[in-house]
Amino acid sequence: MGRDIEVGGFAAKDYHDPPPTPLIDPEEFGKWSFYRAIIAEFIATLLFLYISVLTVIGYKSQSDTLKGGDQCGGVGILGIAWAFGGMIFVLVYCTAGISGGHINPAVTFGLFLARKVSLPRAVLYIVAQSLGAICGCGLVKSFQSALYTNYGGGANGLADGYSKGTGLAAEIIGTFVLVYTVFSATDPKRNARDSHVPVLAPLPIGFAVFMVHLATIPITGTGINPARSFGAAVIYNNEKAWDDHWIFWVGPFIGAAIAALYHQKILRAGAAKASGSFRSSSNI
Repeated sequence: MGRDIEVGGFAAKDYHDPPPTPLIDPEEFGKWSFYRAIIAEFIATLLFLYISVLTVIGYKSQSDTLKGGDQCGGVGILGIAWAFGGMIFVLVYCTAGISGGHINPAVTFGLFLARKVSLPRAVLYIVAQSLGAICGCGLVKSFQSALYTNYGGGANGLADGYSKGTGLAAEIIGTFVLVYTVFSATDPKRNARDSHVPVLAPLPIGFAVFMVHLATIPITGTGINPARSFGAAVIYNNEKAWDDHWIFWVGPFIGAAIAALYHQKILRAGAAKASGSFRSSSNI
């Protein structure tokens, strides 16, 4: 809880930590903004899956040499990574002021652990994101039925030659990078300290998704978003899509939890502040 502090030659604004969100806030249920945010998460995740999965299938069809494609054709892994990262940038920009622009159960889970969203909001966000992902993949299949089935439906899966442990580690680390970026880009203390520098939070978040895809597409196809993996698996509904599906829930949730703890308890020294507050109150 600080006054003005000189940081890098600039005086930061007075800053006070926002209070933690209640575990359950009954007042939320009576506000239209609560339901509007859930709808926004549903639509954003639908659009995210529609564009990204179409990009994956388009690339696979254009580079399929057995069907007359060019091995160097299509957008390539770089283009796929741009599709995922670019859509997250666009959608977070569009929905940040409405729902916070989560578009990912792992992000919602991390923010819930940090007491930035209530339990009912977190649960309903995850349900909306999962349903949106299913509908987005359903749209892709309805428009490109043959290609969708022939080229795996954009479903995540462990690549040949990699163990389950490697796939799980890739998902944990990749999600940690994403959720850590979300915390850093939206940190209210940082915004107060660096108020002289305009910060566009969706940009680093989109870049984090882009970079993680470049690194992990060859391993797992890159999940880091349980809704994305779940929606594709439900619509594709192939045994291979479900074989290692647990990796794409467990890995992202572990990565999100580690990122939340790292940011709140180490970078923000949340544990020290809580301990100091407890000692102060006990001395009164």
